[in-house]
Amino acid sequence: MRKLFAEFFGTYWLVFGGCGSALFAAGYLTPAGVHLGIGFAGVSLAFGLTVLTMAYAVGHISGGHFNPAVSFGLWAGGRFSAKDLASYIVSQCLGAIAAAGTLYFIWTGKNGNVIDNSKAGAFATNGFDAFSPDGYSMLSCFAAEFVLTMFFLIVILGATDKFANGKFAGITIGLALTLIHLISIPITNTSVNPARSLSQAIFTQGEPLYQVWLFWVAPILGAIVGGLVYKNLLQKSDN
Repeated sequence: MRKLFAEFFGTYWLVFGGCGSALFAAGYLTPAGVHLGIGFAGVSLAFGLTVLTMAYAVGHISGGHFNPAVSFGLWAGGRFSAKDLASYIVSQCLGAIAAAGTLYFIWTGKNGNVIDNSKAGAFATNGFDAFSPDGYSMLSCFAAEFVLTMFFLIVILGATDKFANGKFAGITIGLALTLIHLISIPITNTSVNPARSLSQAIFTQGEPLYQVWLFWVAPILGAIVGGLVYKNLLQKSDN
């Protein structure tokens, strides 16, 4: 149960910190009309910092997955047991949904704040075609999510390898997630995490919820391929 609580709180922090920065701080204008928003770079860094901080806070308890795709990728890479997949994924999704609920409560506490689910990126959701921030097609979005999650798993497996310097693994993984967001926010609003996509879509409803399947399938497939690539082509043997 300690592992499952660690995954719950780690995923909660990822969604609350990452999506919260996108909702409240990305394009903030003061009442005087002064732009103080953190922009794409700030949101990217926020997602990276959530993983970095929780990796050191609770990673030693659960392994610090905070992402169903990461759990699948670690399983494919031989670092995680199949029997624990379901419980980890449920904990991650519950943590993400709880965080999205908290964000929804805060967001709707300001007059004029409504969720328009006819627009791309509403309530920090992911999407493709008309719901891609810059209008990218479904195939483009699938490719981006697949490739980025594949490399994310290669980074995770390499940084946490017994031959690597594990003290810096959290920093490496957090910076990798920052880079991933810097690349793909205009494409899909960046998922690489099915729990993060599901949680925001549940509160947005409409087309963003109908499109959430892509942000489960592409990241999980990419993560599995990344795990297999590292295990079979990159992993150093004991010999």
